[in-house]
Amino acid sequence: MKKVGTIKEIWRYPVKGMAGEPVEQCAIGPAGLKGDRVWALRDVKRREIQSCKFRPELLMCDARTRADGIHVDVSFPEGQSLGSDDPAVHERLSELVGHESTLESLRPIEQLDFYRRYKPDGDSWLEELKATFTREPGEPYPDFSAMPQEAQDFVTVPGTFFLVTPFHIITTATMRHMQGLLPEADWDLKRFRPNVVIDTNAGDEGLVEQDWVGKTLTIGGLHIDCTATAPRCGAVTRQQQGLSFDTSMLRTIVREAEQNLGIYGSIPGEGVIAVGDAVYIE
Repeated sequence: MKKVGTIKEIWRYPVKGMAGEPVEQCAIGPAGLKGDRVWALRDVKRREIQSCKFRPELLMCDARTRADGIHVDVSFPEGQSLGSDDPAVHERLSELVGHESTLESLRPIEQLDFYRRYKPDGDSWLEELKATFTREPGEPYPDFSAMPQEAQDFVTVPGTFFLVTPFHIITTATMRHMQGLLPEADWDLKRFRPNVVIDTNAGDEGLVEQDWVGKTLTIGGLHIDCTATAPRCGAVTRQQQGLSFDTSMLRTIVREAEQNLGIYGSIPGEGVIAVGDAVYIE
């Protein structure tokens, strides 16, 4: 095995679409980091789980896991904080996003309708999805024709609040590379919502993690299968707490990185990862 770096940061996002929380170590398994994406906003009229793709206002909030490991506390832009067990949180979130919504926790996979995609007619759902990528004329989109049937029928992987896989990786080499291409932009990692930031070896340059797709990372005794690159949508351009609206980064990612930044991973086993852990590739 070859050492490719060490874990610099670990992030989990207790509420889908909201800003997350850094942790020094965390249990991890097939469902991702413990406490990651265990709550989500659900549109009442559409009866559909929402993300920051469709409800970018969520990015102005942050969520923190309580000591009980069950409920979360949501901090709103004006400083108010409400718990997931407070009935007022639904009304406040509805006001924020402009649509009647409820904050919901994960449900068993058997409740498939809870995860189903809203399809009022024909392919309007696909046009809505394409619009979230905010491409300019002539820029490519991800290959939506390759979407598996499950992704067409359900807005998240049933039984989870994840769109693709429960793990997202970015390296410091990639972020340095992008900063060099567009130095005037604020390439804050929070825009890209990674679960793990890997500090790569000295001398590593470019989009190094994209070469890991199809290979397996090892952290301690834990294996992480690198499954695919991560195509970027308009969420990276949105205003967040401490971050301004900026479309220039997305233009650069589409043009210089084949519209991908970071990679997805899946975890077949269980273990614990911590900041400072060595990362190897098989």
